[in-house]
Amino acid sequence: MRTIVERLKTYQKQPLSPVRPVIEGRVTRLVGLTLEARGCRAAVGEYCKILIDDHHSAEAEVVGFGQGSIFLMPVDRIEGLHPGAKVIPLGAGSKVPVGFNLLGRVLNGVGVPLDGKGALDAEEEVNLSAPAINPLCRQPIHDTLDVGIRAINSVLTVGRGQRLGLFAGSGVGKSVLLGMMTRFTEAEIIVVGLIGERGREVKEFIEQSLGAEGLARAVVVASPADESPLMRLRASELASRVAEYFRDKGKNVLLLMDSLTRYAQAQREIALAVGEPPATKGYPPSVFARLPKLVERAGNGEEGGGSITAFYTVLTEGDDQQDPIADAARAILDGHVVLSRQLAEEGHYPAIDVEASISRAMPQVVKPDHLAKAQQFKQIYSRYLQNRDLISVGAYVKGSDPNIDIAIERVPHFRKFLQQGLDEKVNFTESWQGLHTVLEPASQPKPAAAPPGVRPGQTPGAAPVRR
Repeated sequence: MRTIVERLKTYQKQPLSPVRPVIEGRVTRLVGLTLEARGCRAAVGEYCKILIDDHHSAEAEVVGFGQGSIFLMPVDRIEGLHPGAKVIPLGAGSKVPVGFNLLGRVLNGVGVPLDGKGALDAEEEVNLSAPAINPLCRQPIHDTLDVGIRAINSVLTVGRGQRLGLFAGSGVGKSVLLGMMTRFTEAEIIVVGLIGERGREVKEFIEQSLGAEGLARAVVVASPADESPLMRLRASELASRVAEYFRDKGKNVLLLMDSLTRYAQAQREIALAVGEPPATKGYPPSVFARLPKLVERAGNGEEGGGSITAFYTVLTEGDDQQDPIADAARAILDGHVVLSRQLAEEGHYPAIDVEASISRAMPQVVKPDHLAKAQQFKQIYSRYLQNRDLISVGAYVKGSDPNIDIAIERVPHFRKFLQQGLDEKVNFTESWQGLHTVLEPASQPKPAAAPPGVRPGQTPGAAPVRR
């Protein structure tokens, strides 16, 4: 047995961990939602407690500093805050609850349950930010993910671990499409992030779009539009962190985030409040730096692990596909699905514009014949749209172009093929068989019949051949 003297010598040789003293400060300024405090010592990303009165306090995160002051963005409401309120640093490394007990629960941006089902019985608590995966260690995308939507499974096939954008204006059915995917997908775990949406829409999405069947294997993180921009940022990051946890456990996860635009707008509010200069249409540079950091957290894990297949909705204001956030998202995502307002107004649901949409991972996850059929489908559909005006006014003469004749004959069948009911699930095999069937009559273009008075092989309008 070691003597007390030996143990004391061993203890004296061990280096002492530095303990930073807690230095409190005072609130000196409030502009908009940004607090300025002096006298306290805290790093960017740390949390502080602000004592509003003897019975109330609020938490805030350090988002910047300058000239002896630190700038804080409150997470909670700060009604009643007065000058000189005490600011107490709480330290870095915010923890969030994770675990399989979160399935079926609805949380806010800091992991507090909103569904009234009692406290969370979380299995673990992890840091909100996870270390980035080495891109060379990620397994490639080589398997398909069945999302239960005929138009996506057949023409815009999704690969397991792919990240896609869902580009849509307001009121064209993006929330309904997300709800259908949550109920019909073959993914094992579903994580839904409702960022900056109306409070009414949050409840409707959970009860109607998601339903009891979808909620049973889902985790919902909601931050309505009336919450602080910092809470919206945290909700986006919490949804990504929960999805990462299940991926690390070997599960195939479907992450649905609505919307990426609200995430960017929340970062814009914070950046402008602390003095960052605006750049593209009022968005400061930090917005375009944070977007890829959030998106890159999704995708496949290391070899033999799980995956995160992510759909990020992008709100195109005024149906402008060249919106700065939409343009930046297209550059960092693995494809995009565009919802058309014109199709929605025609009662065509889901209103997917297959001509403007693309899945960049589709060539790696489907067989060559499937890819060829999908390309043929889009070519015929696109040819019809290019000549739709001539066809609608009767300026096109049947027989002038055999390819246009095929498009006119098949497009009504294409439109019916692309439409799908709210409760209609179409798996991947059925989608592929339907694509093959709808293209069957158009597989071999037939030569056009010569118009009256024109011999075969003669160009319409040309001078008649005299013998």
